[in-house]
Amino acid sequence: MRDEQENDVTSKSESPYDKLGGSHSTIIGGRLGRRIIYIIGSHPEVKKIIPAVIQVKAKKGSPGGAFSAKALRCDKRGNLRLVVSQGTSTQELRIITTVGDAVEGKRIMNELNELLQSK
Repeated sequence: MRDEQENDVTSKSESPYDKLGGSHSTIIGGRLGRRIIYIIGSHPEVKKIIPAVIQVKAKKGSPGGAFSAKALRCDKRGNLRLVVSQGTSTQELRIITTVGDAVEGKRIMNELNELLQSK
């Protein structure tokens, strides 16, 4: 009985970081990258955040640079892509949502981009 109560408590108070999944959990940008995961994961209609491969452009220069994140294109099921970049590194995050169509996906994309710009 007590185990069931503990499971109920943890499922109700799920952390936005618990929505991070996939074969690895590395996000570029350090603290800023973790902040983006927190912001995106806090949205009630985001079910899962899946990081993709980190790509590095072959440029000479100093590491670091400007950090940016933007939600792009939704597919016909309402799932999104989020592109995160810092300096010469770029990473795509796939955002799985609870909505079922492109119209609702576009609405979520606009909401997420507003949240990212305001933070």
